[in-house]
Amino acid sequence: MHAPDKPTAAEAALAGRYRRLREQLLELFRKTDDPVARMATACAVLHHKQPHFFWTGFYRLQDSKLVVGPYQGPLACSELAGPQGVCWAAVTNGASVVVADVHAFPGHVACDSRSQSEIVVPVRDAHGNIVAVLDVDSDRPAAFSDVDREGLEAIVALIHAPEPRD
Repeated sequence: MHAPDKPTAAEAALAGRYRRLREQLLELFRKTDDPVARMATACAVLHHKQPHFFWTGFYRLQDSKLVVGPYQGPLACSELAGPQGVCWAAVTNGASVVVADVHAFPGHVACDSRSQSEIVVPVRDAHGNIVAVLDVDSDRPAAFSDVDREGLEAIVALIHAPEPRD
């Protein structure tokens, strides 16, 4: 039987950082149940506490388009009509997408030419429907890993939670 690979020290440190960020956001989210306010708070905290984040924001699904919501970083695309791009791949597949090289991703939508890698995590409402995506870009290639995916998925799950829990 093959034992799972032991995380590196850097992976363990990053996972610990995500746990602490989730706990911080959990406390902040208890102050409001408004999902847009929670998105804004999550963007601010994540963007300023994760040094490999170049652009951090949400796109909300509205009328078959992804419309920019709260974000931190350089100017964003206002709308993503789809179906191309990393954000739409996450919506279409219903799962997070990690892209090591955005220039190699078919149909990538380049809102800022400095972006090199990207992670997109679907945001689900209380009924399990995808209502938005968290989109994070880095100006470094291959900046995101499964540790980022797991950490961001745990945080995004709190956006529409009626009463966030530990």
